[in-house]
Amino acid sequence: MTYLPMLRRPLAILAALLTLLLALPAQAEVQFQQVTSPKGIKAWLVEDHSLPLITIRFAFEGGTTQDPVGKEGLANLMTALFDEGAGDLDSEAFQIALDNVGAEMGFAADNDALYGSMRLLSEQRDEALDLLKLAIEAPRFDQDPIDRMRAQIVAGIVASAKDPGKAAQTLWAQALYGEHPYARRREGNPETLAGVTADDLRALHKAIFARANLHVAIVGDIDAADAAQVLDMLFGALPEQPALTPVADIEPVLGKDLEVNYDLPQTAIYLAYPGIKRDAPDYFAAYLMNEILGGRSILSRLTAEVREQRGLAYNISSALLNFQHTEMLIIGTATRPDRAEETLTVAQDVIARLAKDGPTAAELASAKKYVIGSYPINELNSSSAIANTLVGPDLRNLGIDHLTRREELIEAVSVEDVKAVAAKLLTVKPTTLLIGPQAQPAP
Repeated sequence: MTYLPMLRRPLAILAALLTLLLALPAQAEVQFQQVTSPKGIKAWLVEDHSLPLITIRFAFEGGTTQDPVGKEGLANLMTALFDEGAGDLDSEAFQIALDNVGAEMGFAADNDALYGSMRLLSEQRDEALDLLKLAIEAPRFDQDPIDRMRAQIVAGIVASAKDPGKAAQTLWAQALYGEHPYARRREGNPETLAGVTADDLRALHKAIFARANLHVAIVGDIDAADAAQVLDMLFGALPEQPALTPVADIEPVLGKDLEVNYDLPQTAIYLAYPGIKRDAPDYFAAYLMNEILGGRSILSRLTAEVREQRGLAYNISSALLNFQHTEMLIIGTATRPDRAEETLTVAQDVIARLAKDGPTAAELASAKKYVIGSYPINELNSSSAIANTLVGPDLRNLGIDHLTRREELIEAVSVEDVKAVAAKLLTVKPTTLLIGPQAQPAP
């Protein structure tokens, strides 16, 4: 699951341009090129001079799993502070400067990486990039912004304490990952955040921000020569190697049955099955299997059986999740408490039949058509989407041919391939979580 940095400070000056951008047709013939700077920093570039906009997206390996024990929430807090002062500009001065150049900047963290992005007007490229360079190299971490952003995060944590979704997410992560860093809340908790200092933030910034764990994509109104110069300008002064804390690979704990009593109008149901590595030879067979089982199409088997035929739930879906140190297949839905057991039984029957018999030829053909056709609409429909699409595979060391050969790899999958991977993944006893008023309290 890739976390995208939310671009903060939406600006009126960009609104009209973004409207035009969204109106552009899907870019079916996006041309990818690799750029290497004079200092050896590499990036994927897509030139598009149709609008005076440039989007830069980058990721440093090492996300919230780098939070020291007792300082959980550190990386997440850090991402909220990059536009709260850098270099000789305090928070107010930095944000006024961003406004003046009409740029949007955002940072975010997930388990495995810390992401940053900027969307800027090409005519103010130099001024905007100077600010991004300051944020990358010299964030101030002043005490007032730290206290203010920490208070906002803690308020969100307190507010979410009564959210059954958050409760389920926390229990789910702990059941699957135990003591592994993946079981932590990315936001931390009020106690751990209270102990975070400016020195902690500076230490984590120094550990993560390095050239060797950097992945960059640039899309828009810029050519390869200028893009190479931009790479050195933004990242050339960073240290070569990061100082990341090693994170172990982990197999999620499967086979558990969890029930949590919660006063809700519905009972939420989650199932976790084994996943498949992103670079595995049968990954695309699993990808198509997931689409047939509970993917985004309304034609998926789970949607047809649970929603369309029986009206048990408004929505039910499945997803393949790939993190740097683990992978899973997740199924989730919510239903009336008195029909939770029936919903779970129907879902398990659908899963068992796919594992035993595999898909039909018609189902596989439909799934291929959907995932190939929806890709440019969902992943290549704007400069931001393209930049994100380029950073994601690079972060996973998949290579650009993963994108250019994607359709070919999908078309090569056979019914027998999907049947084999369904039998491999879906015959394992899953970990199941029911959270709702009909469930019994957890021991």
